Amino acid sequence: MAFDHLQTLRFTLEGATARLTLCRPDKLNAFTGQMHAELREVLDALQQGQGELAAARVLVLGAQGKGFCAGQDLADPAVAFKPGEPPPSLGAVVERDYGPLVLRLMQLRMPTVAMVHGIAAGAGASLALACDMVLAGESAAFMLPFAKIGLIPDTGASWAVPQRLGLARAMGLALTGHKLPAAKAAQWGLIWECHPDEQLAAAVDTLCAQLAQLPTHALVRTRQAMLAAHGNSLGEHLAYESLLMHELGSSADYVEGVSAFLQKRPARFGGA
Repeated sequence: MAFDHLQTLRFTLEGATARLTLCRPDKLNAFTGQMHAELREVLDALQQGQGELAAARVLVLGAQGKGFCAGQDLADPAVAFKPGEPPPSLGAVVERDYGPLVLRLMQLRMPTVAMVHGIAAGAGASLALACDMVLAGESAAFMLPFAKIGLIPDTGASWAVPQRLGLARAMGLALTGHKLPAAKAAQWGLIWECHPDEQLAAAVDTLCAQLAQLPTHALVRTRQAMLAAHGNSLGEHLAYESLLMHELGSSADYVEGVSAFLQKRPARFGGA
């Protein structure tokens, strides 16, 4: 793997688990144009799955330092401006960097897990929520402070948070910018689980080991079905389910799963 040149990220592959770590701890892992470029490079390589990367069946997204991600680095040239001069187009930055990042994560060929510690604010919170599952340490917190600088929740947050929490809670978080502690985030249904800080890494490892043994393609199709549900009528979604079941019901993993069940043995899924 030719990722030694990365400066804002660290990538490792441990068996079937790929680990992508944000590495700007002195800036609370805030986004820069370089970080976006490196994220695109790694996620595209994972999607192609060539060479060693073909073994990857789950991605963990984590971070170095005392926090997960503080959102956009406002000093980055892509968004920085001088007083008295028009600021750069934020819409162009969202269109070029943040929107494609969310889509890459939500369309990745494997399940994705966010491991959140410390603060996940702004686009940092949105980044975590773009993953299939979010596990957080009990000292973690999520914030949508966009309104405090005259913006709206972006990077998919205004789409994902109301779906998970309902309009009242989503609106309250967005309008006030208040911190949502990880334990309450789990209680409300924003994230999957909250763990004691010292147990978070082990919980993520256990989950990834479980996901890596499951039929990867079926997990991805499950993601697609659930993400499509809110935009479909019941009839449309039943037809979509039928289409996916037609595909999966012809797969080697389905045959293996049924055979293992009938033979009372553990299944050995190939991921296809």
